[in-house]
Amino acid sequence: MGNKIQVTDWFGYFAKRFYLLSLLTGFVLRIVLICLPVTSVAGFSFWEWVKIFLLGPVNDLAFATIALVPAYFIYGLTTPKKYERPWGWIIEGLLVLLTAYFLFCNDITDEYGGPLPVAVNTLMLVLLGGYSLKFFLPKIRDGWRTAGVYFTIGLYVFLLLINSLSECFFWWEFSVRYNFIAVDYLVYTNEVIGNIMESYPVVPLVAGVVALAVGMAWLLYFRKASFRGARIVMTLRQWAVGALLLLVGAFGSGVWLHLDYRHFRSANEFATQLQQNGCWDFLEAFVSSELDYAQFYTMVPEEEARARQQELCGQDASGVQAIRDSLAPLQKNIVLVTIESLSGDFLEAYGNGDHITPTLDSLVQQSLVFDQLFATGNRTVRGLEAVTLCIPPCAGESIVKRKNNKNLYSTGALLRDLGYTTRYFYGGDSYFDNMGDFFGGNGYEVVDKGVYLPEEITFYNIWGTCDEDSYRVALRYCDADFAEGKPFFAHLMTISNHRPYTYPEGKIQYAGDPQSRKAAVKYTDYALGQFLAAASERPWFDETVFVIVADHCASSAGKTSLPLEGYHIPALIYAPGFIAPQRVGKVCSQIDLMPTLMRLLHLSYDSQFYGQDILDPAFKERAFMATYQDLGYYADGVLTVLSPVAQVRQYEVRTAPGTWTYEEIPLSGTDAEALRDAVAYYETVNLDHYKK
Repeated sequence: MGNKIQVTDWFGYFAKRFYLLSLLTGFVLRIVLICLPVTSVAGFSFWEWVKIFLLGPVNDLAFATIALVPAYFIYGLTTPKKYERPWGWIIEGLLVLLTAYFLFCNDITDEYGGPLPVAVNTLMLVLLGGYSLKFFLPKIRDGWRTAGVYFTIGLYVFLLLINSLSECFFWWEFSVRYNFIAVDYLVYTNEVIGNIMESYPVVPLVAGVVALAVGMAWLLYFRKASFRGARIVMTLRQWAVGALLLLVGAFGSGVWLHLDYRHFRSANEFATQLQQNGCWDFLEAFVSSELDYAQFYTMVPEEEARARQQELCGQDASGVQAIRDSLAPLQKNIVLVTIESLSGDFLEAYGNGDHITPTLDSLVQQSLVFDQLFATGNRTVRGLEAVTLCIPPCAGESIVKRKNNKNLYSTGALLRDLGYTTRYFYGGDSYFDNMGDFFGGNGYEVVDKGVYLPEEITFYNIWGTCDEDSYRVALRYCDADFAEGKPFFAHLMTISNHRPYTYPEGKIQYAGDPQSRKAAVKYTDYALGQFLAAASERPWFDETVFVIVADHCASSAGKTSLPLEGYHIPALIYAPGFIAPQRVGKVCSQIDLMPTLMRLLHLSYDSQFYGQDILDPAFKERAFMATYQDLGYYADGVLTVLSPVAQVRQYEVRTAPGTWTYEEIPLSGTDAEALRDAVAYYETVNLDHYKK
């Protein structure tokens, strides 16, 4: 063995070095995240720096303790006693029965669907095959066990490194550690893995990480220690005591990390994110997709909250606002286009000088434009929820993705009852984000890539077809409705302005990287222009209103959890000869857009929307915006943020004249009226939709 030492207690040797490696990678990762261009460390206080580099490593050690639990139980399985009779035959029989059950019976993994059944079936076959070989061929046990120990240690090093690399890319895209977006993406493996493969040089990156992991594992473990024949050296009682102590330590670490995640936040959101451990953030997001509002948020008596909300929304005691118009209703066709990731600052009207949105810049001069309209969230499903249900965002996951989301009061159901055909167009697979289930259950016919004609698909990437293809499909359906004398409501969700930012060649001229966000924005704008040009030649154009709005911004990161510039989006209503061009400067929300259109069409109906007519002289200016946990209410120059656990933060919002940037300054006191209104809106909408 030369200068190598015999190590049979491989877990004790491994654990100490894994702690050190966790500290090292955590430190390097924080330095890299700080140096990325998207990070702003301006204004960090001394104590925030202390928390990042002292509390941060404590968080890394706490998660390392949790991560070591599986390795300890693998250590326990290295005992040779499991092959002795009768236990060997009992384990063999149980593995055979369990594998047969997963392979041939309709188990819970089959009900879940996706890649899970294949993964579980494969795992069971590997476990059965491996155990059977070792059980019936005793001579291979030592070598097999040694390889298993090497593989376990190498896998831990690899996962630590690949996670750090993944966090860098996630931070580059979202400017935060892992949140529920990362959890969400695990459900849609085909789109997400395809998106990653098309966006980044995955093969060389992973190969590099594998090489680095092997090198580090060799230096830290294999070069100095031999695990040949490694097995558990403790008695069962000693191992059980060790397991108990480790589990207690892991539980304590989890409690600490949860407290840090919930309570030890910094005033600067970048500092908060840098202080935390990304893997724990992922676990927190995984278990909090739906939050019990009554348990986690500031509450007042429900009767008080509902009375105030009904007053603000002009509703009666039954929650209905009677919308009545003295003029006859106009049954105009409606085309609603929600554009992927279109920040307000992409437009010249809001200060952009790159000239990447000539179509939208032209429309601003010809349309009814809402200059201070804010998105309700930072995901597509939030924007779809806002324009469809016209309610503030709920805590946790969007209603679009919840189970009990059918037969709700929606714009589609309302227009369907008024005689419209109502369709939702999406160039991808509508199972993504549960869109097909949601729209299909709320008054819409869903038209996704699966029903496009083969000749209608000229270009697609992992997310779906290019915008031009979807627009052409929508035109076909609109033409058919017009031919049958039916008014139509067509809601289109675009795709092209999304990483990997690919689109048909030869459509636009862009001097920079053609596979960049700005280039994708320019193509998105081009496709919209082509669509409107084609629509203008249709006989139904003069009787059609086009509503164009972003689903959310390209980025919502900032010094606070809800930076207003990260939610400012373009929104306009275009109908030449019907709606006069106008710039409206009122603070308003995505949820107000469709109720405003209903009033322009002189529709009379009993509304359950929270959204209001922006053009009404009595309209109260306010906007709603949310992450998965923070719920924002912006009114009268004050941003109120409701967070778990019953936390409230308020900011004075200042804007520089002639700009579209916002400075949020913590209030020294409490704006009681703003807090009362924020609680009234969010408490009622959350309680209503958790009861469903």
